[in-house]
Amino acid sequence: MEELLREYLPIVIFLGIAIALGVVLILAAVVLAVRNPDPEKLSAYECGFNAFDDARMKFDARFYLVAILFIIFDLEIAFLFPWAVAFKDVGLVGFWSMMVFLAVLTVGFAYEWKKGALEWD
Repeated sequence: MEELLREYLPIVIFLGIAIALGVVLILAAVVLAVRNPDPEKLSAYECGFNAFDDARMKFDARFYLVAILFIIFDLEIAFLFPWAVAFKDVGLVGFWSMMVFLAVLTVGFAYEWKKGALEWD
């Protein structure tokens, strides 16, 4: 039993150091943080509404639509990296399947552009 506990000693030490470092960094941020926000910092940033306002107010959902579209296209483009790395090994089936994937991606982008989802008035 003592040998088993000795094998877990490095994990316990690592966990202790990680918890101590986390506590030290959080306390350092609380002690050393600058607490004089200027109007620029408190202004509406990306979401289009003020940071400290009524939580029940109406907001523009177009920001969220653009953000979701960005995430979808970003993830789809991320599929190109493994394909490009293994390009020599995928053969013709892999090539044409990626061409179909890119065609669907292009059609989706054209549809969004036509519908005006990327416009910001």
